[in-house]
Amino acid sequence: MPSAKRARPMMGRRAPAPVVIHSAPIVLPVCADPVRDGAVATRGERVLAVGPRAELLASYPAADEVRWWGMIVAGLVDACSAVPSAAPGVTARARVVSDLADPPDFPGISYVAVTSRSEQEWEDSERDAVITAIREIDRPCAVGIAVHTRDPLVLEDVSVLARTFGLRLLVDLDRHSPAALDEAGVLGPLCHVVCARPLDPGERKLLRLRRTVVALCPAAEDALALIEEGNVVAFCDTGASGPLGLAAAVRRHVRGLGLRPRGLDRRLVEAATLGGARALGLDRGRGRIGALAPGARADFAVYDARGRYPYSALLAEPPCLGTVVGGTLAASA
Repeated sequence: MPSAKRARPMMGRRAPAPVVIHSAPIVLPVCADPVRDGAVATRGERVLAVGPRAELLASYPAADEVRWWGMIVAGLVDACSAVPSAAPGVTARARVVSDLADPPDFPGISYVAVTSRSEQEWEDSERDAVITAIREIDRPCAVGIAVHTRDPLVLEDVSVLARTFGLRLLVDLDRHSPAALDEAGVLGPLCHVVCARPLDPGERKLLRLRRTVVALCPAAEDALALIEEGNVVAFCDTGASGPLGLAAAVRRHVRGLGLRPRGLDRRLVEAATLGGARALGLDRGRGRIGALAPGARADFAVYDARGRYPYSALLAEPPCLGTVVGGTLAASA
Protein backbone atom coordinates (compact mmCIF):
# COMPACT_ATOMS: atom_id res chain seq x y z
CA MET A 1 0.00 0.00 0.00
CA PRO A 2 1.27 3.50 -0.75
CA SER A 3 2.49 5.38 2.30
CA ALA A 4 0.44 8.30 3.50
CA LYS A 5 1.91 11.69 2.68
CA ARG A 6 1.29 14.94 4.48
CA ALA A 7 -0.28 17.48 2.19
CA ARG A 8 1.91 20.48 1.63
CA PRO A 9 0.32 23.90 1.98
CA MET A 10 -0.12 25.66 -1.34
CA MET A 11 2.15 28.62 -1.83
CA GLY A 12 0.39 31.94 -1.43
CA ARG A 13 -2.65 30.46 0.30
CA ARG A 14 -3.35 31.53 3.86
CA ALA A 15 -4.20 29.00 6.49
CA PRO A 16 -7.88 29.19 7.48
CA ALA A 17 -8.66 31.26 10.54
CA PRO A 18 -9.18 29.22 13.71
CA VAL A 19 -12.67 28.45 14.93
CA VAL A 20 -13.69 30.30 18.08
CA ILE A 21 -16.77 29.38 20.07
CA HIS A 22 -18.40 32.12 22.13
CA SER A 23 -20.76 30.62 24.69
CA ALA A 24 -23.12 32.04 27.30
CA PRO A 25 -26.08 31.00 29.46
CA ILE A 26 -28.36 32.59 26.83
CA VAL A 27 -27.83 33.28 23.14
CA LEU A 28 -30.34 35.56 21.41
CA PRO A 29 -29.92 35.12 17.64
CA VAL A 30 -32.95 37.42 16.91
CA CYS A 31 -33.79 35.41 13.76
CA ALA A 32 -34.56 32.36 15.92
CA ASP A 33 -35.70 31.54 19.42
CA PRO A 34 -33.36 32.06 22.38
CA VAL A 35 -30.89 29.24 23.04
CA ARG A 36 -30.30 28.29 26.67
CA ASP A 37 -26.68 27.36 27.39
CA GLY A 38 -25.99 28.37 23.82
CA ALA A 39 -23.01 29.23 21.69
CA VAL A 40 -21.91 30.96 18.50
CA ALA A 41 -19.14 29.34 16.46
CA THR A 42 -17.13 31.83 14.40
CA ARG A 43 -14.26 31.68 11.95
CA GLY A 44 -12.69 35.01 11.19
CA GLU A 45 -15.46 37.55 10.66
CA ARG A 46 -18.21 35.03 9.87
CA VAL A 47 -20.63 32.94 11.92
CA LEU A 48 -20.32 29.20 11.30
CA ALA A 49 -23.12 27.95 13.53
CA VAL A 50 -25.45 28.89 16.37
CA GLY A 51 -26.89 26.36 18.77
CA PRO A 52 -26.54 24.54 22.09
CA ARG A 53 -23.05 24.83 23.55
CA ALA A 54 -22.59 21.05 23.90
CA GLU A 55 -23.42 20.48 20.23
CA LEU A 56 -21.04 23.14 18.94
CA LEU A 57 -18.19 21.98 21.20
CA ALA A 58 -18.68 18.46 19.84
CA SER A 59 -18.81 19.70 16.24
CA TYR A 60 -15.65 21.79 16.61
CA PRO A 61 -13.48 19.90 19.13
CA ALA A 62 -10.33 21.88 18.25
CA ALA A 63 -11.99 25.27 18.70
CA ASP A 64 -11.06 27.74 21.38
CA GLU A 65 -13.93 28.68 23.68
CA VAL A 66 -14.65 32.14 25.02
CA ARG A 67 -17.08 31.81 27.91
CA TRP A 68 -19.30 34.82 28.62
CA TRP A 69 -21.43 35.24 31.72
CA GLY A 70 -24.61 36.87 30.51
CA MET A 71 -26.48 37.02 27.23
CA ILE A 72 -25.04 37.02 23.70
CA VAL A 73 -27.25 39.12 21.42
CA ALA A 74 -27.01 39.93 17.72
CA GLY A 75 -25.28 43.30 17.35
CA LEU A 76 -27.35 46.47 17.57
CA VAL A 77 -27.65 48.53 14.38
CA ASP A 78 -27.82 52.32 14.54
CA ALA A 79 -30.00 53.46 11.63
CA CYS A 80 -28.73 57.07 11.72
CA SER A 81 -26.02 58.10 14.11
CA ALA A 82 -26.21 61.51 15.75
CA VAL A 83 -23.08 60.95 17.86
CA PRO A 84 -19.40 60.62 16.96
CA SER A 85 -18.82 57.24 18.58
CA ALA A 86 -20.94 54.11 18.72
CA ALA A 87 -22.81 53.16 21.86
CA PRO A 88 -21.88 49.88 23.60
CA GLY A 89 -23.48 46.98 21.76
CA VAL A 90 -23.70 48.77 18.40
CA THR A 91 -21.88 46.87 15.66
CA ALA A 92 -22.96 48.79 12.53
CA ARG A 93 -24.44 52.19 11.79
CA ALA A 94 -25.48 54.72 9.19
CA ARG A 95 -23.47 57.95 9.22
CA VAL A 96 -23.64 61.12 7.15
CA VAL A 97 -20.10 62.04 6.07
CA SER A 98 -18.55 65.05 4.36
CA ASP A 99 -16.25 62.96 2.16
CA LEU A 100 -16.93 59.43 0.97
CA ALA A 101 -13.21 58.91 0.37
CA ASP A 102 -12.54 59.00 4.10
CA PRO A 103 -12.21 55.44 5.43
CA PRO A 104 -15.21 54.43 7.54
CA ASP A 105 -14.55 54.31 11.27
CA PHE A 106 -17.21 51.65 11.77
CA PRO A 107 -19.04 49.04 9.65
CA GLY A 108 -22.28 50.15 8.00
CA ILE A 109 -23.25 52.68 5.35
CA SER A 110 -21.64 56.09 4.74
CA TYR A 111 -24.06 58.68 3.33
CA VAL A 112 -22.97 61.84 1.50
CA ALA A 113 -25.37 64.75 1.98
CA VAL A 114 -27.08 66.48 -0.95
CA THR A 115 -27.85 70.05 0.17
CA SER A 116 -28.59 71.97 -3.06
CA ARG A 117 -31.30 74.58 -2.55
CA SER A 118 -32.26 74.65 -6.24
CA GLU A 119 -32.01 72.60 -9.41
CA GLN A 120 -29.56 75.18 -10.80
CA GLU A 121 -27.20 74.79 -7.85
CA TRP A 122 -27.47 71.01 -8.15
CA GLU A 123 -26.71 71.01 -11.89
CA ASP A 124 -23.91 73.58 -11.64
CA SER A 125 -21.79 71.88 -9.01
CA GLU A 126 -23.11 69.34 -6.55
CA ARG A 127 -24.40 66.71 -8.98
CA ASP A 128 -21.03 66.12 -10.64
CA ALA A 129 -19.27 66.13 -7.29
CA VAL A 130 -21.59 63.48 -5.90
CA ILE A 131 -21.31 61.27 -8.99
CA THR A 132 -17.51 61.57 -8.98
CA ALA A 133 -17.33 60.63 -5.31
CA ILE A 134 -19.56 57.60 -5.89
CA ARG A 135 -17.56 56.38 -8.88
CA GLU A 136 -14.22 56.74 -7.15
CA ILE A 137 -15.20 54.93 -3.99
CA ASP A 138 -13.95 51.35 -3.74
CA ARG A 139 -16.88 50.12 -1.65
CA PRO A 140 -19.99 50.89 -3.77
CA CYS A 141 -22.30 48.73 -1.67
CA ALA A 142 -21.46 50.66 1.49
CA VAL A 143 -22.34 54.19 0.39
CA GLY A 144 -25.54 56.17 0.01
CA ILE A 145 -27.05 59.62 -0.31
CA ALA A 146 -28.56 61.61 2.57
CA VAL A 147 -31.27 63.74 1.00
CA HIS A 148 -31.17 67.15 2.73
CA THR A 149 -32.43 69.19 -0.23
CA ARG A 150 -36.02 70.42 -0.29
CA ASP A 151 -36.15 71.08 -4.04
CA PRO A 152 -38.57 68.59 -5.70
CA LEU A 153 -36.60 68.46 -8.98
CA VAL A 154 -33.39 67.68 -7.16
CA LEU A 155 -35.25 65.01 -5.20
CA GLU A 156 -36.35 63.37 -8.45
CA ASP A 157 -32.84 63.36 -9.88
CA VAL A 158 -31.36 61.98 -6.66
CA SER A 159 -33.85 59.12 -6.73
CA VAL A 160 -32.80 58.32 -10.32
CA LEU A 161 -29.13 58.36 -9.31
CA ALA A 162 -29.84 56.01 -6.43
CA ARG A 163 -31.58 53.49 -8.68
CA THR A 164 -28.86 53.80 -11.33
CA PHE A 165 -25.98 53.17 -8.94
CA GLY A 166 -27.87 50.95 -6.48
CA LEU A 167 -27.35 53.39 -3.63
CA ARG A 168 -29.14 53.66 -0.33
CA LEU A 169 -31.14 56.80 0.45
CA LEU A 170 -31.56 58.42 3.85
CA VAL A 171 -34.25 61.06 4.38
CA ASP A 172 -35.36 63.05 7.43
CA LEU A 173 -39.14 63.46 7.69
CA ASP A 174 -38.58 66.81 9.42
CA ARG A 175 -37.64 68.10 5.96
CA HIS A 176 -40.13 66.21 3.77
CA SER A 177 -43.56 64.65 3.93
CA PRO A 178 -43.88 61.02 2.85
CA ALA A 179 -46.28 62.12 0.09
CA ALA A 180 -43.73 64.55 -1.39
CA LEU A 181 -41.02 61.93 -1.22
CA ASP A 182 -43.24 59.39 -2.92
CA GLU A 183 -44.14 61.82 -5.69
CA ALA A 184 -40.42 62.34 -6.34
CA GLY A 185 -39.80 58.60 -6.47
CA VAL A 186 -37.61 58.57 -3.35
CA LEU A 187 -39.54 56.09 -1.23
CA GLY A 188 -38.93 52.40 -1.73
CA PRO A 189 -36.86 49.48 -0.41
CA LEU A 190 -33.61 51.39 -1.11
CA CYS A 191 -34.69 54.18 1.24
CA HIS A 192 -35.17 54.55 4.95
CA VAL A 193 -36.54 57.59 6.72
CA VAL A 194 -35.61 59.15 10.05
CA CYS A 195 -38.67 60.19 12.02
CA ALA A 196 -38.92 62.20 15.23
CA ARG A 197 -42.61 63.12 14.94
CA PRO A 198 -45.89 61.21 15.00
CA LEU A 199 -47.10 60.01 11.61
CA ASP A 200 -50.76 59.94 10.68
CA PRO A 201 -52.33 56.62 9.56
CA GLY A 202 -52.05 57.55 5.88
CA GLU A 203 -48.33 58.33 6.19
CA ARG A 204 -47.67 55.08 8.03
CA LYS A 205 -49.55 53.15 5.37
CA LEU A 206 -47.69 54.81 2.51
CA LEU A 207 -44.32 54.00 4.05
CA ARG A 208 -45.45 50.44 4.68
CA LEU A 209 -46.66 49.98 1.09
CA ARG A 210 -43.37 51.32 -0.27
CA ARG A 211 -41.38 48.98 2.04
CA THR A 212 -39.53 51.95 3.51
CA VAL A 213 -38.05 51.40 6.97
CA VAL A 214 -38.91 54.00 9.61
CA ALA A 215 -35.98 54.84 11.90
CA LEU A 216 -37.21 56.43 15.10
CA CYS A 217 -35.05 59.19 16.55
CA PRO A 218 -36.07 59.66 19.29
CA ALA A 219 -38.88 57.18 19.85
CA ALA A 220 -42.08 58.75 18.55
CA GLU A 221 -45.34 58.41 20.42
CA ASP A 222 -46.81 56.35 17.59
CA ALA A 223 -44.04 53.72 17.70
CA LEU A 224 -46.54 51.13 18.89
CA ALA A 225 -48.91 51.93 16.01
CA LEU A 226 -46.05 51.56 13.50
CA ILE A 227 -45.10 48.19 14.92
CA GLU A 228 -48.66 46.90 15.30
CA GLU A 229 -49.61 47.93 11.76
CA GLY A 230 -46.65 46.11 10.23
CA ASN A 231 -44.16 48.88 9.42
CA VAL A 232 -40.52 47.85 9.67
CA VAL A 233 -39.05 49.96 12.48
CA ALA A 234 -35.44 50.71 13.39
CA PHE A 235 -33.81 52.93 16.00
CA CYS A 236 -31.12 55.61 15.88
CA ASP A 237 -28.39 56.44 18.36
CA THR A 238 -29.32 59.71 20.04
CA GLY A 239 -26.40 59.67 22.43
CA ALA A 240 -28.29 58.37 25.44
CA SER A 241 -27.97 54.59 25.38
CA GLY A 242 -28.18 53.79 21.69
CA PRO A 243 -30.87 51.81 19.85
CA LEU A 244 -31.50 49.58 22.84
CA GLY A 245 -32.19 52.63 24.99
CA LEU A 246 -34.81 53.88 22.53
CA ALA A 247 -36.41 50.43 22.39
CA ALA A 248 -36.57 50.43 26.18
CA ALA A 249 -38.13 53.92 26.12
CA VAL A 250 -40.90 52.69 23.82
CA ARG A 251 -41.56 49.80 26.19
CA ARG A 252 -41.80 52.15 29.17
CA HIS A 253 -44.17 54.46 27.27
CA VAL A 254 -46.44 51.59 26.28
CA ARG A 255 -46.43 50.16 29.79
CA GLY A 256 -47.20 53.62 31.15
CA LEU A 257 -50.39 53.60 29.07
CA GLY A 258 -51.41 50.36 30.76
CA LEU A 259 -50.94 48.31 27.57
CA ARG A 260 -49.36 44.85 27.32
CA PRO A 261 -49.20 44.02 23.58
CA ARG A 262 -48.31 40.40 22.94
CA GLY A 263 -44.74 39.92 21.73
CA LEU A 264 -43.83 43.61 22.01
CA ASP A 265 -40.51 43.03 23.79
CA ARG A 266 -39.29 40.69 21.06
CA ARG A 267 -40.38 43.07 18.31
CA LEU A 268 -38.57 45.97 19.97
CA VAL A 269 -35.34 43.99 20.19
CA GLU A 270 -35.80 42.98 16.54
CA ALA A 271 -36.18 46.66 15.63
CA ALA A 272 -32.91 47.52 17.41
CA THR A 273 -31.05 44.78 15.52
CA LEU A 274 -32.63 43.33 12.40
CA GLY A 275 -34.74 46.44 11.78
CA GLY A 276 -31.59 48.53 11.58
CA ALA A 277 -30.00 45.99 9.24
CA ARG A 278 -33.01 46.26 6.94
CA ALA A 279 -32.77 50.05 7.00
CA LEU A 280 -29.18 49.77 5.74
CA GLY A 281 -29.98 47.01 3.26
CA LEU A 282 -27.56 44.67 5.02
CA ASP A 283 -30.00 42.01 6.21
CA ARG A 284 -29.45 39.47 3.41
CA GLY A 285 -26.69 37.41 1.87
CA ARG A 286 -23.27 36.49 3.20
CA GLY A 287 -21.97 38.89 5.77
CA ARG A 288 -25.47 40.07 6.67
CA ILE A 289 -25.97 41.75 10.01
CA GLY A 290 -28.71 42.18 12.60
CA ALA A 291 -29.08 38.47 13.38
CA LEU A 292 -26.85 35.51 14.23
CA ALA A 293 -26.97 32.66 11.71
CA PRO A 294 -24.52 30.70 9.54
CA GLY A 295 -22.90 33.03 7.00
CA ALA A 296 -23.77 36.20 8.90
CA ARG A 297 -21.11 38.63 10.04
CA ALA A 298 -19.84 37.76 13.51
CA ASP A 299 -21.28 40.87 15.13
CA PHE A 300 -22.77 40.59 18.59
CA ALA A 301 -22.95 42.17 22.01
CA VAL A 302 -22.87 40.58 25.43
CA TYR A 303 -25.05 41.90 28.23
CA ASP A 304 -25.13 41.15 31.92
CA ALA A 305 -28.67 39.83 31.62
CA ARG A 306 -30.36 36.59 32.59
CA GLY A 307 -33.85 35.42 33.33
CA ARG A 308 -36.83 33.52 32.13
CA TYR A 309 -37.79 36.23 29.64
CA PRO A 310 -34.63 37.21 27.69
CA TYR A 311 -36.18 40.03 25.65
CA SER A 312 -37.61 41.68 28.74
CA ALA A 313 -34.30 41.28 30.57
CA LEU A 314 -32.50 42.96 27.69
CA LEU A 315 -34.93 45.90 27.63
CA ALA A 316 -34.15 46.52 31.30
CA GLU A 317 -30.92 48.00 29.87
CA PRO A 318 -28.35 45.84 31.67
CA PRO A 319 -24.64 46.71 31.41
CA CYS A 320 -22.90 45.77 28.16
CA LEU A 321 -19.98 43.45 28.91
CA GLY A 322 -18.45 43.54 25.46
CA THR A 323 -19.04 44.21 21.76
CA VAL A 324 -17.68 41.90 19.06
CA VAL A 325 -17.46 43.29 15.50
CA GLY A 326 -16.45 40.97 12.70
CA GLY A 327 -15.28 38.37 15.19
CA THR A 328 -13.02 40.83 17.04
CA LEU A 329 -13.63 42.25 20.49
CA ALA A 330 -14.15 45.96 19.91
CA ALA A 331 -15.07 47.22 23.34
CA SER A 332 -15.79 46.00 26.81
CA ALA A 333 -17.12 47.48 29.99
